[in-house]
Amino acid sequence: MSAIEEKAQTFAQASEMYLKVKEEIQSFIVGQDEVIDHVIWSIFGGGHVLLEGLPGLGKTMLIKTISECLDLSFSRIQFTPDIMPSDITGTMLLQPDVDGKQQFSFHEGPLFANIVLADEINRATPKTQSALLEAMGEKTVTIMGETKQMEKPFFVLATQNPIDMEGTYPLPEAQTDRFMCKVNVSYPTKQELLEIVKRTTGPVTKKLQVVAKKEEVIKLQQLAKEILVSDEIIEYAVKIISASHPNTEDASESVRKYVQYGSGPRGVQSLISMAKARAMCLGRYHVSIGDLKQVAFPVLRHRLILNFEGEANGVAPDEIIEEILAAAGEIQ
Repeated sequence: MSAIEEKAQTFAQASEMYLKVKEEIQSFIVGQDEVIDHVIWSIFGGGHVLLEGLPGLGKTMLIKTISECLDLSFSRIQFTPDIMPSDITGTMLLQPDVDGKQQFSFHEGPLFANIVLADEINRATPKTQSALLEAMGEKTVTIMGETKQMEKPFFVLATQNPIDMEGTYPLPEAQTDRFMCKVNVSYPTKQELLEIVKRTTGPVTKKLQVVAKKEEVIKLQQLAKEILVSDEIIEYAVKIISASHPNTEDASESVRKYVQYGSGPRGVQSLISMAKARAMCLGRYHVSIGDLKQVAFPVLRHRLILNFEGEANGVAPDEIIEEILAAAGEIQ
């Protein structure tokens, strides 16, 4: 077998693995096809996910299901206003050693897991929210000057409620920018509601199967990085990001009118990384313009900071992203 044939077989196996993972998740989670895709692409792309939706739509259950299918250690942190940073990262405790002397010993917090569910992250104070920043960006945690490495792979999947804003602390822009994408979780359809009732109120409970091991997830992440991206595709991605800035010539009328700040460099990095993961999952070894357009919505919707006029008029970020993609045009 030639090197090219071997590579093609590797990508075919990656696509098959993705389909198996998705099928197993959908055997337990009803509907939310797009949400599942975006979360899987983000995980294989090595990024964190912010899930936004009303209570009871299965956000927490989806994350726990994914961790079981991928055989990854799972930890849930229920964010509340009184939770402290050390409750998340862990702390140093004085403990006697074999000689009876007091020594500092590190006790890991719930942040030390492969998949960390930050449930209702906007209910914690900014001080506690910021405890995640180092772990999300550097994959490390520093306690009393001592740096602890996070186990690979490491993902933070955070949820927030968009309507119940009493007693909440909106995430600062620097924090939201750490998330590769923001996924909106919508209401199920009538048919999906019927299926949910049948699956969850009967005597039989579905038992999930492990589809991929931790080592296979790491290999898929590495394989996604090897996906080819042409210079034209990179230029197109840069053009999309540039079109989100209101003071550039690429900006559309809506961007100039309603957007205060557009996406930064982390946005184009996330755009390419998630597009690579999508291409890999579909069995391709190169990124297409279609990949960029598909991932542009989850990648950019939390990176567009609207001005007062945009907020007052209730402009949806997805509407602006549609115009941005239209303004970017096609590759010449």
